[in-house]
Amino acid sequence: MEYMGLADLHMHTLYSWDGTSTVAAVLKQALDHTNLDVIAITDHDCLSGALEALELAPFYGIDVIPGCEISTSQGHLLAYFITQPVPSGLSLIETVLRVGELGGLCVAAHPSAKMSNSLHPQVISDALKDADVARVLVGIEVYNAGVVHKSGNTIAKALADGLPVAQVGNSDAHMLWMVGRGATYFPGCTANGLRHALEKRSTIAIAGPSCKPVRVISQWLTRYLLRRFGLVAWNAGPQTPIRFGRPLPVELLNSTGSLSMVDTLAQH
Repeated sequence: MEYMGLADLHMHTLYSWDGTSTVAAVLKQALDHTNLDVIAITDHDCLSGALEALELAPFYGIDVIPGCEISTSQGHLLAYFITQPVPSGLSLIETVLRVGELGGLCVAAHPSAKMSNSLHPQVISDALKDADVARVLVGIEVYNAGVVHKSGNTIAKALADGLPVAQVGNSDAHMLWMVGRGATYFPGCTANGLRHALEKRSTIAIAGPSCKPVRVISQWLTRYLLRRFGLVAWNAGPQTPIRFGRPLPVELLNSTGSLSMVDTLAQH
């Protein structure tokens, strides 16, 4: 029987305006506290976190897919396997086609989720009628652990059941403890295996331990406010514990968005 790997393909770091952890801390959390084989860093309209994760991945022993969460004019779209940016604000179809030109794949993020910039089901269905779009827009996020109103997941699942798409589960983690709370099973255990599974629509979305909306919102708001004072989750390397504190001066942290540990690790 073929090994079934586990992936979480939607999480944020300090490169997102609403992230609360460094890239290194996210990798450390995934390594020490989950069974994930593959992760994707998907910061808002930014590839910096994903590219940093790619450089750090060999030190942590986990496969990383480069990606980002693109703000199309019609809602959020997860783009994977790209290392060059795609502008925000374009239509869904134009965004998908540009991702395809870069050799990437797309998954519709939390469709119909309330209090999120989400794609409407009809917009997704209409876009998939274009054969060129359908080759790139391969999946729908049917389980998102971070949505406030869980009815959004129900709607997303019903939509995906009626379309020829891969079904994906993700955490949408903005805090470390959420990493892996939503995930995707796929045949294999590598980033390449996951890509093949997405293209073949052979993924299985799974829900992790439930996240109560009140807990998610209250803890995120607290961490977000503390970030403004430079207090974030970080670690100095794969062998050191995750800490909560100030890795950089406040001004530098809030201007660069993250603490890069690539050079530090390369020296050890």
